[in-house]
Amino acid sequence: METQPICQSCGMPQDDPEFFGTESDGSVNPDYCLDCYVNGSFRDPDMTLDEMRESIIDDMEKMQESAEKIDETVRKLDDLKRWN
Repeated sequence: METQPICQSCGMPQDDPEFFGTESDGSVNPDYCLDCYVNGSFRDPDMTLDEMRESIIDDMEKMQESAEKIDETVRKLDDLKRWN
């Protein structure tokens, strides 16, 4: 079974290349989503892991995601490329 790629900053599923991050030359960076990475840099380069956790919790609560899904997503952050 193939695992769906996720953004290595926020954990959002990366299922559509249209939403992949971009490098400064306009090429695609499939490791990150456009919400996190554009033109070769992070949109919020000073964001901490704790701030990312808070942001994800807020966004997912607004989308009325279950507490279980929110917890699962937040726990995955520690393993992502940006935070290692």
